Amino acid sequence: MKIKKLTQINRRDALTIILGTAGALAISSNVYASIDKLSKRIDKITNNKGAKETDLFLDVPEIAENGNQVKVNFEIDSPMSQNDYIKNVYILADGNPSPDVAKLSFSPEMGVCSATTRMRLSKTQNVYLLAENNKNQFFMTKSKVKVTIGGCGG
Repeated sequence: MKIKKLTQINRRDALTIILGTAGALAISSNVYASIDKLSKRIDKITNNKGAKETDLFLDVPEIAENGNQVKVNFEIDSPMSQNDYIKNVYILADGNPSPDVAKLSFSPEMGVCSATTRMRLSKTQNVYLLAENNKNQFFMTKSKVKVTIGGCGG
């Protein structure tokens, strides 16, 4: 068995390694959306009006075994008439790199305001449903989804 000698590194190389590691850690902490980013996004969508928390039907699993395909289903009780209908629905998540997941547009001709889709969640987080009606009023609800890997932990 051959013994290898440890090579010495100079101060410049050590400083480069330390700063590179510190930079990588600093960048990785900003990779996910935060509640602050989510709040700013909601303010931007609502033109700083905010959204009224109400009972909208948002169906997401309580525990998702695979964050790559999380089923999301919603249904909003609306007459969907020319005078009263849901115009846009936004699905947002506070733990993904970007809070935007989906934007769906509806018209009175559709008759109902409901949809089913799949989304990707990077970790356990809250999923928000933000609805805008034709009178530019906003309604919101949220639900927590625990993302596990192989059904263990989270």
